[in-house]
Amino acid sequence: MPLPTGVYRADQVGSLLRPKDLLAAREEAEQGKITATQLRALEDKHVADVVQKQQAVGLRAVTDGEFRRRWFHVDFLKHLSGIEQRGAMQSTNVSIGGTMPPRLVVVDKIGHPAPIQVDDFRFLEEHIADSSRATTTKVCIPSPTMVHFRNSRDTISESAYPTLEPFFADLARVYQEELADLYEAGCRCVQLDDTNLAYLCDPKMRAEAEARHGDADALAQQYAALINAAISKRPRDMTVGIHLCRGNHRSQWFAQGGYEPVAEVLFKALDVDVYFLEYDDARSGDFSPLRHLPPSKIVVLGVLSSKKAALDDRAQIVARLREAATFCPGGLDQLCLSHQCGFSSTSEGNDLSEEEQWAKLRLEVDIAKEVWGDDLSV
Repeated sequence: MPLPTGVYRADQVGSLLRPKDLLAAREEAEQGKITATQLRALEDKHVADVVQKQQAVGLRAVTDGEFRRRWFHVDFLKHLSGIEQRGAMQSTNVSIGGTMPPRLVVVDKIGHPAPIQVDDFRFLEEHIADSSRATTTKVCIPSPTMVHFRNSRDTISESAYPTLEPFFADLARVYQEELADLYEAGCRCVQLDDTNLAYLCDPKMRAEAEARHGDADALAQQYAALINAAISKRPRDMTVGIHLCRGNHRSQWFAQGGYEPVAEVLFKALDVDVYFLEYDDARSGDFSPLRHLPPSKIVVLGVLSSKKAALDDRAQIVARLREAATFCPGGLDQLCLSHQCGFSSTSEGNDLSEEEQWAKLRLEVDIAKEVWGDDLSV
């Protein structure tokens, strides 16, 4: 079956290990030692370079590596008006080094005062256009559920939102506006990064979510409605995918549990074109939830691991792809290959070197060609 625009048999979630001088410069910018303009110039240099590196290993869905972000979600969401960063999250999960994600609080009506990703998209497009290789720019943004799931009612202003229906409506609207701006700029492939539907598969996190938000099944349905509203006005030639992740900080995960608790919502209720699903180890369960996959949709199967430095076993990966295909109505035609997540969901990155990262991506492309043939676009 034809693949959606911007989706390839060898694909990627999007984040890549940051160069050390860029990490140092971001620290200096936050301390006021260099200007935002100086930081942007260094980001531009490294994004241009990482475009070439992605193309050199054979990837055709190209991102900026999230080189302009510290966190995969915060650096987008903080540009929405009405949302402020206040302190850090409290959690029963302790990350390596004690790092906790920033706490986002809704203090006023949510708005979209200006495009957030358009300038970054245009820069990336310019550098892809300079290449003779046929590639597509993919823009990765956090799912709108990231504004709600980790919060509780007391972090959403009751004066701005006495009830939550207008909150969800405004949240959907600002995403509609951002997608419209991206489309007008020429973007045709967007990925929503969502940890929360996957977290609802973990019994402990599911119970914690119910303590904050009520019935977990109803919450999953509510999130599907939110995401559908957020993408409802996109033109049909804009591909929208969703990536589900159980945590990815310095090679550490935070949740476990198969997709069964959310499978029907995920595959039957969500109006996305493609699913990027974490499947690199037993934490993600078996492939049986794929039986709910509609014949018209694609799963990019994250059976490779970005969390470890060692190369995955080629034969084992091919075998897992073929096993997963037995649950899909269209077999292997409905599958593509990737790592379970990016290599650097936060600026610290996972525990491997840049050389090991590129070797893993080269292997991915080689495996995809073995399974599907040399043309990774079909």
